[in-house]
Amino acid sequence: MGTICKMSSQWSWVMNALYIFLSICSLGVSGGLVQSCGYIIPESPLLTLGSNFTALCILNESCLDFGNIHANQIIWKIKSSVVPKEQYRVINRTVSSVTFSDTSTLATPLTCNVLADGQIEQNIYGIAVTLGLPPEKPENLSCVVRQMSKNTFIMTCTWNPGRDTFLATDFRLKSQWPKETLPDCEPQGVNNSCEISNVQFFVNLEVWVEAKNALGKAESEHINFDPVDIVKPLPPRNLIVSSGELPTVLKLSWENQISVVEMELKFNIRYRISDSPDWMEVPPEDTASHRTSFTVQSLMPYTKYVFSLRCMKKDGLGSWSDWSKEKSGVTSEAKPSKGPLLWRKIGTSHSPNSRTVHLIWKELEPSEANGIILKYEVAVRARPPLLCPPEKYSVNSTNLTLNLTNGTYDVTVTAHNRIGGSPPSVLLLPASNSKASVKDIKAFPKDGKLWVEWMAPDKSIVKYVIEWCIVSDSLDCTIEWQQELGTSQGTFLKGDIKPFKCYLISVYPLYTNGQGNGQSTKAYLQQSMPAKGPTVQTKKVGKAEAVLVWKPLSVDEQNGFIKYYTILYRTINGNETAVNVDPSKTEYTLSSLSSDTLYMVKMEAHTDEGGTSGPVFTFTTQKFGKGEIEAIVVPVCLAFLLSILLGVLFCFNKRDLIKKHIWPNVPDPSKSNIAQWSPQTPTKHNFSSKDQMYPEGSFTDVSVVEIEADDKKSFSEQDLKPFNLLKKEKNTSEGHSSGIGGSSCMSSPRQSVSDSDESESAQNTSSTVQYSTVVLNGYRDQIPSVQVFSRSESTQPLLDSEEKPEDNPGGGENATPRQQYFKQNSSQDETNTDGSYFERAKQVTPPVNEEDLVGLTQLQISGHRSQLCGSGPEKNKPESALADALRSSTEGQILRLETMGINTATVDEEIPKSYMPQTVRQGGYMPQ
Repeated sequence: MGTICKMSSQWSWVMNALYIFLSICSLGVSGGLVQSCGYIIPESPLLTLGSNFTALCILNESCLDFGNIHANQIIWKIKSSVVPKEQYRVINRTVSSVTFSDTSTLATPLTCNVLADGQIEQNIYGIAVTLGLPPEKPENLSCVVRQMSKNTFIMTCTWNPGRDTFLATDFRLKSQWPKETLPDCEPQGVNNSCEISNVQFFVNLEVWVEAKNALGKAESEHINFDPVDIVKPLPPRNLIVSSGELPTVLKLSWENQISVVEMELKFNIRYRISDSPDWMEVPPEDTASHRTSFTVQSLMPYTKYVFSLRCMKKDGLGSWSDWSKEKSGVTSEAKPSKGPLLWRKIGTSHSPNSRTVHLIWKELEPSEANGIILKYEVAVRARPPLLCPPEKYSVNSTNLTLNLTNGTYDVTVTAHNRIGGSPPSVLLLPASNSKASVKDIKAFPKDGKLWVEWMAPDKSIVKYVIEWCIVSDSLDCTIEWQQELGTSQGTFLKGDIKPFKCYLISVYPLYTNGQGNGQSTKAYLQQSMPAKGPTVQTKKVGKAEAVLVWKPLSVDEQNGFIKYYTILYRTINGNETAVNVDPSKTEYTLSSLSSDTLYMVKMEAHTDEGGTSGPVFTFTTQKFGKGEIEAIVVPVCLAFLLSILLGVLFCFNKRDLIKKHIWPNVPDPSKSNIAQWSPQTPTKHNFSSKDQMYPEGSFTDVSVVEIEADDKKSFSEQDLKPFNLLKKEKNTSEGHSSGIGGSSCMSSPRQSVSDSDESESAQNTSSTVQYSTVVLNGYRDQIPSVQVFSRSESTQPLLDSEEKPEDNPGGGENATPRQQYFKQNSSQDETNTDGSYFERAKQVTPPVNEEDLVGLTQLQISGHRSQLCGSGPEKNKPESALADALRSSTEGQILRLETMGINTATVDEEIPKSYMPQTVRQGGYMPQ
């Protein structure tokens, strides 16, 4: 049921809309629905801003019947904004009004709209609303007649049109003579001025302005004037400036562009120095008459001036013309008006009785030079007691260096140009600065300049000299200076004062009879942060402290006064600590530091404008403090030295024991008495022929030649029997090295043809063998001719009995030539040693018979190799057997031939000889 009702309502709405559309189409009237169903009155109204306005919307009767429309359904809109319903008023079924109390809020278009069937908003009608204001009365009407050429004039009138009316407003300039109305002047493109070209002089003219628009009109005040009284003439032309005979005047001439018949003029002349922006004017009363030339006076000599002039009606009516084109001229030269400012600098001299004076003076200003300065004349006059004549100098520069004897001088400087010389500038050069100096000198920036002030020491000061220069490490201090009156107590420095530069300023008071010492101070025109920070280093590092040093910043790097330094230091992971240091210091000690710790430190330099950091420096504190290492090392060293001392004392007390175990006495083989010793041999042998065979000194060297056997097998069983006996006894006896029958070959053994047991046994006994016996055996069963003993070259200690020549029965003067031979070939004199051993040998040795000697000589040397003991021979098996055979034949004892009183020479003669090959070298032993 609800759905059916809803569909019925929608169809009803569609039908009503279709009906309204068809109605509009069927009427075919311009404006369509708006004109068909209603309209608004007034139609396109013109309204004054801020006024009250009411509009009516009237509906047509035809719309009421078919569209079911009523006046209370009307909606008023300004553009797209709905007007509040409080401003509506329904007059009847077809009329609705809207009222605006202030039209300044009104805009266009204003439309009347209805809700068709209560739902569709339809526009009924709309109007365009025009808002504006009526014109105001034009104010400040004025007119001027401008001269366009010598005979052409145009009058231009201007006025203030007033406020904007927001409407088209017509302005007209009206004028009339007393008996004639002139045509209106219509402005062209503007609303506040108008030009009239037809101007008549010497007739009264009435002028006014009329303004008019849709809301009303207004008229300005009427003004009356003669056009000749409002003329603005053209400026004079062809201005010429020329110098006169006098250096202080210039003559001007020009041409006027208006006829004197039309009006007389007066003039206004202005001038200035060429490099100055400030103008000066000739007094108006001097140029109040009509003229074409004028002479300007009271000018400065040799100065360039720029001139310009203008004109107006002589009676002062009308307007001044524009200024003429500028022209310049230069006055003539005159003598300089004043002498140059003079000062001096006292230098060092090589002589104690003189001084170097540098005179300096400033160039004159153009206004003072009055021309081109050609030269300066300097006069130097000595005051008593000096008797030096006056000296004069002519220079082209502004300085002069003099070498003056100590004393007081008057110096004058005069500047000269083409006209003449200036008044002299005088400077007193006292012998010393004995007068009072200024007090409390200060310098500081003020008004963008550097201000210097001081306190006067006395009222009799003639003038002050202020010196200043830039303090720099890279530039010399170039002195600049200025003079001030003696009444001054402060001044600005004149010149190019630069910021961030340090200035050294000195003030000297000058008296009539001397001068005072200069007082100095330093100042900056403007300060900044330092260009860099100090570079810090360590001078000394301890366990808990570090001494930091740095170089002060140079003046060029400071950029201001250093107020203080800040030292910032920290560990790698620790917090930063800051310490402020006085700027006069260059060293500071950091304390309470941790031992064996890496620290990072840097410095900042601060001025009034801020601070700048230097590079970071690192250092490590020491692990031990001062004296700690010494406290450890010194006791240790003392203890060590004490231990050494005690050890030395102990060794000294036990030197015999130590020598016995460490350094045993090793007899010198060259001093051995082997020449006095030989095995016991039968007394019937006579070796006396040895002296003849080997005379003393005939041998100089000995070399041992090895005798080799082809093979051990070539020996018969009888030949090897003694060797087997020696092999058996060798393992049970250690005493074989005490006699000549022992072998020293074991001192450096090599394995021979025997088995390893024989070799090992030889090695165990090698340390005690000192001499060896070489036994020459005949071939096969032949009897050897002689037994020969050879001295060993071993360095092993000799037997005690070998060092005792006195124990040898054949020693001393009764020694055989053979024994003398061994003596004479010794490198040093023989020393007597203990002979107890040989004495024992005599006691225990039984007599040797001839059969034993024959048995001894029947032994032969065999084996692979046989060498002398001193050169490291091999221990041969036949040699061991030979030793055993000797021991068994003499009941275990070694027999010396000398002990038994046997002459070795006799043995050599009686027994057939068998010699080994030998080589004799100078200085050697006799071969055996």
